[in-house]
Amino acid sequence: MRVALGEGLGELAQRFSIDPDPQAGLSLARDAEGRLVLGGDSKVYGNPLWVDFVAGRSAHRRRFGGGRGQLVARACGLAKGVTPSVVDATAGLGRDAFVLATLGAEVLMIERVAAIAALLEDGLMRAATDPEIAEIVARMQLRHGDSTQHLSALVEASGFAPQVIHLDPMFPHRDKSALVKKEMRLFRELAGTDDDAPRLLEAALDVATHRVVVKRPRKAPPIDGPEPRHQLEEKTSRYDIYVHQSLTGV
Repeated sequence: MRVALGEGLGELAQRFSIDPDPQAGLSLARDAEGRLVLGGDSKVYGNPLWVDFVAGRSAHRRRFGGGRGQLVARACGLAKGVTPSVVDATAGLGRDAFVLATLGAEVLMIERVAAIAALLEDGLMRAATDPEIAEIVARMQLRHGDSTQHLSALVEASGFAPQVIHLDPMFPHRDKSALVKKEMRLFRELAGTDDDAPRLLEAALDVATHRVVVKRPRKAPPIDGPEPRHQLEEKTSRYDIYVHQSLTGV
């Protein structure tokens, strides 16, 4: 989907292959604090989005989220003495990737939506100047591309050796409550739904050396394809875990 661009973002649009449209309902711009933000009509999309690894939700989760007891950490195999390298192949706003990097993992983020990838880059650059966070974001790489089509090439170009691949596909939901959050509406308008999720899972299974983990709503069916070896559940979320080999000693 096209977006409108604020002043001075021509170079960014070129790097991320963003086709600007002044009439688009969503726009990328710098706010008064210099952050790159994505927003539109607040009645439809809520507040503008930006990536902030220093403050807000990320800071709270870093300090009080539960460490390696968090569902994403357990699913990705982070345990005592085990810290695998992880590709977050559907990075979104980088929240799960930041949790994993906070816990010591090297993480490669891949995001196919150009505007979201630009937000991630901006968030990483700002966080790299913060003394408390710089060491964490140094463990995070970013690539803009479609994991469904080019996962192997993107990983190879990054010089990354992924033991675990994390997937959080945006599935169509029958339950209308899934569209209540305005942030989700924005994502769906930009990204649509991952109708090719089975191909994404297949690509991830080909590239990961040890396991693939897929985040799902707790009651949703698994992706079409091989059956997961294990499942981990919370109140609203579930991880389907596909295992090639044990992470013990990684």
